[in-house]
Amino acid sequence: MAAAMRVAAAGARLSVIASGLRTAIRSLCSQPVSVNERIENKRRAALLGGGQHRIDAQHKRGKLTARERISLLLDPGSFVESDMFVEHRCADFGMAADKNKFPGDSVVTGRGRINGRLVYIFSQRNVMASGVIPQISLIMGPCAGGAVYSPALTDFTFMVKDTSYLFITGPEVVKSVTNEDVTQEELGGAKTHTTMSGVAHRAFENDVDALCNLREFFNYLPLSSQDQAPIRECHDPSDRLVPELDTIVPLESTKAYDMLDIIHSIVDERDFFEIMPNYAKNIVVGFARMNGRTVGIVGNQPKVASGCLDINSSVKGARFVRFCDAFNIPLITFVDVPGFLPGTAQEYGGIIRHGAKLLYAFAEATVPKVTVITRKAYGGAYDVMSSKHLLGDTNYAWPTAEIAVMGAKGAVEIIFKGHADVDAAQREYIEKFANPFPAAVRGFVDDIIQPSSTRARICCDLDVLASKKVQRPWRKHANIPL
Repeated sequence: MAAAMRVAAAGARLSVIASGLRTAIRSLCSQPVSVNERIENKRRAALLGGGQHRIDAQHKRGKLTARERISLLLDPGSFVESDMFVEHRCADFGMAADKNKFPGDSVVTGRGRINGRLVYIFSQRNVMASGVIPQISLIMGPCAGGAVYSPALTDFTFMVKDTSYLFITGPEVVKSVTNEDVTQEELGGAKTHTTMSGVAHRAFENDVDALCNLREFFNYLPLSSQDQAPIRECHDPSDRLVPELDTIVPLESTKAYDMLDIIHSIVDERDFFEIMPNYAKNIVVGFARMNGRTVGIVGNQPKVASGCLDINSSVKGARFVRFCDAFNIPLITFVDVPGFLPGTAQEYGGIIRHGAKLLYAFAEATVPKVTVITRKAYGGAYDVMSSKHLLGDTNYAWPTAEIAVMGAKGAVEIIFKGHADVDAAQREYIEKFANPFPAAVRGFVDDIIQPSSTRARICCDLDVLASKKVQRPWRKHANIPL
């Protein structure tokens, strides 16, 4: 009886709710047509942004509008906009006038998809999201003052040549404070930040080029730190031999070669997306694929400063290694490093502290780490470049590798100072130590391999290491030497 009464009471409540819902629906449907017209008018105004004359002015400068950029970046029809009708609430300086209010408050936000994968457009919770989701900034116009710190906090910052600028204070303020005459381009243009400051990671020719490259770049990245590195179908055989690598390293140890030639030869379909190609060129970093799997590539560049590590290259490499580790992207390191760059400028600039960043980044990384020593691996710089001492998973040496404290000439000058026959002593030292065998005997390298087999060995190792798990003691956060 009690149960029947409860059911009846519940039925009565549902009847009342349904009746109220019908009343509310009739009320909504009977609203004046003018409200719907206002909604559509606001929507049309939002789509026009500042108006057709401003769209035309943007096009005249060779730039796309925000909505055109989003349309080009995202898959067709996938964009879902948020807060289209938001307006600013500023009343000072005549800002309350209707002519100074635009739906969306001059900002377009929302979500969409790139090649079917979910992305969010314009989200500025940079610190909370760091290490949780990849964050990319694309600067396509002026960005000044405190606003520059949003892209500075993201993982990657890209710019458009001649139309994008990043600076704390503009040329006018600089002139009034320091009396320097400088243009916007000189102060904070794409060339400045991709070649001198290292603030931006790459620059593209125009809006269309930038957005197309951003779509390509996005394909290398997982959606979050909970996902594994993306894997796509690969038509490049994983066991492919690369015969040209057997002769790519010159017989003369002082002669340079291009590390990019090695990287392109080994990775899938010679496809390598280099990061910061015009900054700290003595180290190469970027993304590629091995047997379809995204990998991070780090390599010394013998063509620039003989591949020596310095302050800028150490910071560049460390930042990249930490990103890869945060997002489960395996690391492949190619080593040809004669040491850290000597000199007072480097010592005064803190090369010890900055070099420690790269060492720390490799030691901290728990992703699969495969290292290939192609030629020189000297002293502390050898240790820093993902050596066995920094818990590298697989470390290989080519027959041309030299793993030692320093080069033969420098070592002989110290060891055999005053010796009657320095040349003979140098030949003896080279015979004993200028080869990979002493390191192999001590277990510092796992194998001495033919260069042509490098791709096949790395692909096999990555398959084996795919299930790698490392448990570390709990801590609030590490204290990397910043």
